[in-house]
Amino acid sequence: MRLNIVCLDLEGVLVPEIWINLADITGVDAFRATTRDIADYNELMTLRLADMERHGLGLADIQAVVAGLEPLPGAREFLDGLRADYQVIILSDTFYEFARPLMAQLGWPTLFCHSLKVSEQGRIDDFIIRLEDHKCQAVRALQELNFRVVAAGDSYNDTRMLGAADAGIFFQPPPEIAEQFPHFPVTTAYTDLRAAIDAAFAVK
Repeated sequence: MRLNIVCLDLEGVLVPEIWINLADITGVDAFRATTRDIADYNELMTLRLADMERHGLGLADIQAVVAGLEPLPGAREFLDGLRADYQVIILSDTFYEFARPLMAQLGWPTLFCHSLKVSEQGRIDDFIIRLEDHKCQAVRALQELNFRVVAAGDSYNDTRMLGAADAGIFFQPPPEIAEQFPHFPVTTAYTDLRAAIDAAFAVK
């Protein structure tokens, strides 16, 4: 018997983009780049850490931004509804060191993400990727455990996860990304996303 698991991206699907909010607060426009803009996550994070060093910013600055954020409107209700019927795992390229306040607001869903190497002074020295292509690898591992997986995301770094899943769904992707991957259906509201997830699992 194959059981059902939903894998969701975090930023852009359930919570606001953390780095964009950091850009708003610090005035550093370079932080506005996300995986919607730069497909290579290692390249993106290297640029972000260089900009943090350049502007004298540390982990505490990001934590302060996250502390002031709330999940996207309707995200908690959507997630609670999903968890009543399916097992749900959040597969994200965020970091445990500053995701905790948002996880609390979402009711502590299971989160697989990365870690940071932080100095005693609070400077972010490096980022530690849990596993290259970890979203895709996690989906494949779940399938090896005889789970059927439906995945949803919004960015370039979600596309391999969506492709590996039994069904992949876009949620509010930028038009240029949706155009590049037309085989993934696009949803724009949580009601649409829930309907698409249910329909995907209904296919035998």
